[in-house]
Amino acid sequence: MKVIIEKEQFLRTLKRVTHEIIENNENLNKVILVGIEKKGTPIARAIKDFIKSFEGVDVPLEIINISSHRDDHKKDIEAKVVFENDINGKILILVDDVLYTGRTVRAAMDAIMDLGRPSKIELAVFVDRGHRELPIRADFVGKSIPTSRDEMIVCDFESKEVRLK
Repeated sequence: MKVIIEKEQFLRTLKRVTHEIIENNENLNKVILVGIEKKGTPIARAIKDFIKSFEGVDVPLEIINISSHRDDHKKDIEAKVVFENDINGKILILVDDVLYTGRTVRAAMDAIMDLGRPSKIELAVFVDRGHRELPIRADFVGKSIPTSRDEMIVCDFESKEVRLK
C-alpha cells in the first residue's frame, strides 16, 4: 500500500475543509453535521471540534446508519435512523471519508428525507476518487485522487493517513 497523505497533510486538509465549511455557512447555528457511519463519523467529529476551536460554536453532530436505505445485498430493513435534533429548516452537512459511486450519499439523503425537510444538504468528503454512478458531487473535498476501479482508497483516521491499495 502506498501512503498518499501523511499525518501532517491529513490534519491540514481537515482544517482547510473546516474553514471552507465555515466560510460557506454564515450562520453556524443552523448547521448540523451528519457523520455517515462508520468512516465518516470520526471525520465529522474532528470537523465539529475544529469549528468549536475556530469559531466558538458547538454545532450538533448526528451519526447516520444508512443500512436501511442501501440498494444492495447489505440492506438491513430493521435498522432505524433516529436523530436527536430537529432537522427541519437546518443546513445538514453529510460527512464521509471517500466519495466513490455516490450510492452511500444517496442512501444517506433518502434516510434524512424520511426524518424531515432540511433547508439544504451539503456534502463534505475527505477524498473524492471519481467513478460516480449517480449525479452526486461534494461541496467540500479534502483531496481529489483519481483512481482506477481496481484501486482502493483507505482513509485511516487513527493513523491520520490515506493509502492507495
